[in-house]
Amino acid sequence: MYSLSQIRTGLKSGRSNPAIFGRELNRLYYSRLDRRSFNHDGVDVLAEDWDNLLILDACRYDMFEEQNTLPGRLEKRISRGSHTVEFLKGNFTGRDLTDTVYVTASPQLFARRDELDATFHDVVNVWIEEGWDQSIGTVLPETMTRRAIEVSEQYPDKRLIVHYLQPHYPFINAPELNVRSPFEDAGKKADIWGELMEKKRTIAPEAIWAAYRDNLDIALAAVEELMDTLPGRTVVTSDHGNMIGERAAPIPIREWGHPPGIHTKELVTVPWLVYDNGRRKEIVAGESVETNDAVSSDVVSDRLENLGYVE
Repeated sequence: MYSLSQIRTGLKSGRSNPAIFGRELNRLYYSRLDRRSFNHDGVDVLAEDWDNLLILDACRYDMFEEQNTLPGRLEKRISRGSHTVEFLKGNFTGRDLTDTVYVTASPQLFARRDELDATFHDVVNVWIEEGWDQSIGTVLPETMTRRAIEVSEQYPDKRLIVHYLQPHYPFINAPELNVRSPFEDAGKKADIWGELMEKKRTIAPEAIWAAYRDNLDIALAAVEELMDTLPGRTVVTSDHGNMIGERAAPIPIREWGHPPGIHTKELVTVPWLVYDNGRRKEIVAGESVETNDAVSSDVVSDRLENLGYVE
């Protein structure tokens, strides 16, 4: 049962929109009334056996299974989140990861670095570097592969995490779907998922699926190039999935995107592709060499907004 105060919170956050209210009730259900900050039924990715972990952001298991062209053995796992921040909280919070280098196209770790308090050997924020594509508002997969190869050569004795953004929105070859428009009630920008959720935009699900799948195809080609280069055991996985208008649970609203705290099978079932390429790495920990990248909060907010993270 939900308390009166929790119902009021849901109504307030949903601005009396039934779909948003239903989402809030579902979130309270999965989070055990806000007693859990991530999905405790998910796997601890750091406890798994790998030398290199390649993360495809927002990649559903079923979509990956249908489109996968990569070599290796495909399994599945349950993620600790339906959103990148949840995934980071569930896997990295407070941990000593000085045997690991994190190469990322996503600003989320940087934006939450104080809260997460994780110590990596190094963090390479490709989204700060020249890798950010201003015309699309993302980091392209080939850029990530090129940078990851360089980092692997620099740190041959470290576990490597490479966090690609695709198939996550924005859509590389469907820019017409990426246009954000002001919310009528607040002048607030929204991404495609927010507009669909609040019924401020109508797009055929087939068009969204086509753009989403195309993003994955582009990413798979870049990931395969990296897999051929990296030594040892490489795992290709995802931080969470995505919903394209399917019914959520237990409140059966149509859900879009990947809101935090909604742990449906579409959102937390992720691929786990294992590929062995020669001898395993001899992993050793070392003192952190991570530097404090100088970037303004406006740049971070702009990058997140381009990726559809609109508060």
